[in-house]
Amino acid sequence: MYSLLKAFIKSRTSIDDASLDSICSHFALVKAKRNELLLNYSDTCQHYYFVNKGSIRLYTINKEGIETTRFFAFEGGFGTALPSLIDQTPAREYMQTIEKSELLRISRTDFYRLVDTVPQFAFIYRQILELGFITAQKRIYGFQGFDAMEKVKWLVQHQPNLLTRVSNKMAASYLGLSPSTLSRIKARL
Repeated sequence: MYSLLKAFIKSRTSIDDASLDSICSHFALVKAKRNELLLNYSDTCQHYYFVNKGSIRLYTINKEGIETTRFFAFEGGFGTALPSLIDQTPAREYMQTIEKSELLRISRTDFYRLVDTVPQFAFIYRQILELGFITAQKRIYGFQGFDAMEKVKWLVQHQPNLLTRVSNKMAASYLGLSPSTLSRIKARL
């Protein structure tokens, strides 16, 4: 159950088995169905998730009913509504599984206790934050001035599995394109 999480941690820091087991003991297995909501819009996020199998997405829905996807987490990655988790304010997004998923869930309290008491876990948290920030910045600044084809090429280069793992509708909402535009571009690649 914890082998992927342990591999993730060991790949990023040097850690003894006792500390690794202690970290894992704070995570509980959650089996989720496809399209199961893990967090409703305006609820306050209380958990961080590690994806063992499946995937998570974070998205919003505007007044016209159009979805905009902000983030995907796949096997071996973490996902949460971070602004809500940190500030303990209502989330301004939904978090859902997009496939049948096996997740390891840790409470906000336990997560921050580990950050405060286990230096290796604090180091990994900092890495997650930094990577998330860099990826978001590349996406935001990269997409400014990109036409539709350049956005899809960026996605293929930086997140190659995304187009094969999620629906055209979700991928299009992540790229800021219509599903039909994305379909036409994928046919030309």
